[in-house]
Amino acid sequence: MAELERLVSDMETGQLPLDQLLASHRRGAELLNYCRTQLQVVEQQVRLVEGNDVKPWEDS
Repeated sequence: MAELERLVSDMETGQLPLDQLLASHRRGAELLNYCRTQLQVVEQQVRLVEGNDVKPWEDS
């Protein structure tokens, strides 16, 4: 998460050259996918513990 937050912060400055901006976007997409996968794993584990009565996470 810290790396993803740093990438977003760097991209928001508007000071990155185009090649670094694209590389940062690509890396951010990879990290986001990893985080989503990990969240799904944890949600499945919680469902097992709670007996499938857990509400799904809502995207904001």
